[in-house]
Amino acid sequence: MPHPAPNPVRLADEIARRLGELANHLAALPAGEATKVIARVLDPEDGVLGRFTHLVITGSYFAKTQAEEGSLPAEVWLALGRVVNELHDIGLDLDEHTNTLQRLHTRPATTPAVPPTAAPLVVRRHR
Repeated sequence: MPHPAPNPVRLADEIARRLGELANHLAALPAGEATKVIARVLDPEDGVLGRFTHLVITGSYFAKTQAEEGSLPAEVWLALGRVVNELHDIGLDLDEHTNTLQRLHTRPATTPAVPPTAAPLVVRRHR
């Protein structure tokens, strides 16, 4: 079966480079546009985070097979499994906020009667 990309390593390098470009653009965008980009990145189906999680899951399956054959240390597969679990948990944590981000950039532009006030930041620990 032929590889889906002519050079998967080059493709990975290109994706990494483009993500860096996206981060640079994001830093320079006005708040409304930045919110739209962040919502798109966090989209659980088609966003970067969801697609990256899928990529790591695929790598974990590969590592499992290689570990079972003895050509890769089992620790590598276990580490990838932990990463997948963490990414899944991060996705779940962010999922509740993705809708808020999407609503912010799709609502009609109106001038609020009262300017928004800053909310205190709260750190929540799950354990």
